[in-house]
Amino acid sequence: MTDDRIALRELLEKGSDATFLREMIGFAAQRLMELEADGLCGAGHSERSAERVNQRNGYRERDWQTRAGTVELRIPKLRRGSYFPGFLEPRRTAEKALTAVIQEAYVQGISTRSVDDLVRAMGLEGVSKSQVSRLCAEIDERVGDFLSRPIEGDWPYLWLDATYVKVREAGRIVPVAVTVAVGVNGDSRREVLGMAVGASEAETFWLDFLRSLARRGLRGVKLVISDAHEGLKAAVTKVLRATWQRCRVHFGRTALAHAGKTQRRIVSAWIGTAYAQEDAATAHAQWRTVADQLRPKVPKLAALMDAAEEDVLAYMHFPAAHRAKLHSTNPIERLNGEIKRRTDVVGIFPNEAAAVRLIGAILLEQSDEWATQRARYMTLETIGTISDTAPVSLPALAS
Repeated sequence: MTDDRIALRELLEKGSDATFLREMIGFAAQRLMELEADGLCGAGHSERSAERVNQRNGYRERDWQTRAGTVELRIPKLRRGSYFPGFLEPRRTAEKALTAVIQEAYVQGISTRSVDDLVRAMGLEGVSKSQVSRLCAEIDERVGDFLSRPIEGDWPYLWLDATYVKVREAGRIVPVAVTVAVGVNGDSRREVLGMAVGASEAETFWLDFLRSLARRGLRGVKLVISDAHEGLKAAVTKVLRATWQRCRVHFGRTALAHAGKTQRRIVSAWIGTAYAQEDAATAHAQWRTVADQLRPKVPKLAALMDAAEEDVLAYMHFPAAHRAKLHSTNPIERLNGEIKRRTDVVGIFPNEAAAVRLIGAILLEQSDEWATQRARYMTLETIGTISDTAPVSLPALAS
């Protein structure tokens, strides 16, 4: 407590009124974080105590935007689990990015009714190009650092998916593909690993995207989960020595399209019996049994099941505790849903950079939120069984 009083006295004695409030906010916030970290550890910093349950592990820098200006914080890190101060606003960057995109559309004269209504509702009328440029540059720097950061460690599981947004390009409105990669690392933590924007989901685009992830350090991938896009699958084969899992949900929709309306419920139940098996061998056996039962009446569906068996049941060769999260792209589709919810507010982006700015900010904050969750995405003990020293039984795709 004496040290705190000395530090407070120094703050009172230094600087102008313009900096005093900002430094007072920083002092109070830092002290609050230290107290919260001590509580999570069960003991003070460097204190020897039988009640200690965790240790400090340094700090990570974070700028905090306040009404008094930018406050530089040092957020304590823990050896086990994670800590994130509750007083920080986890959605602030994405909201600022949304504001920047709307402002940019406004100052560039993109006078659609939706943009005009948003400008008036948010009180942004009269904004200048220089103000917009400063705000965009600030966000672009943070998003750029996030999307180009080194990828460290092993990432056994990788989800890949794409969604589409509309962008103005040379006076035309065109759809562009936004690809997103989400991974789970060897510590059972989930992160957004990267994103890219391109004209389409062609194989060359997926190749460039996966190679960029590899250049940043992506390694140790055992299973890639995605929909059945041929360009994506081909790129995975060429870049990653990994097994490919075809999204079970997407396959189900394709399969039921081959069944009549009156048969869809029973066909779905039959296919589901293969998913309910306890191990890969019995799942494959049941899959072939169902296909043979369907062959006389629905030969096209049986042929589809024959062709898709290895890809749809790939997840069965991984730990049972992980399978509920591996069999489909649902984890990343929920993220895509959040992207669509935010981008629908804009409607049409003024340019490609604006799309990267907003979507990158959304992904940055989602990754931050995952980092603050105390519970791991998967149990640490089970994910250790699929490390490089303990490969899964299913052969990987040829590189």
